[in-house]
Amino acid sequence: MDALVRRYHRNRSPHLDENGVLWFASQSVTLSPKQAELLMLLVDRFGEVVPREALRFQLGRDEGSMTRNALDLHMMRIRPRIQTLGLTVRTVWGRGYVLDADTQVAT
Repeated sequence: MDALVRRYHRNRSPHLDENGVLWFASQSVTLSPKQAELLMLLVDRFGEVVPREALRFQLGRDEGSMTRNALDLHMMRIRPRIQTLGLTVRTVWGRGYVLDADTQVAT
């Protein structure tokens, strides 16, 4: 029974493994190290707004400060990668980003 519960929850919310592979609904996609860093925060707060500053800080730890445009570029590259899984990253104007299931994709 526990295994079934874990499998159900694993397929209902995304999971990012230690190798930078994003899993959702029994499908997966491999991410670059920077994409995996960004998605780590978004996966942890699946369905919730993650502030832009938190994402900029996550990426800027290794390189100094991350610009707003650099963050936007990373998000632009992430969107098509995760779309194949039925996931989407929405911009919440003035606040941040939300990782959510794409309601336009049939699962």
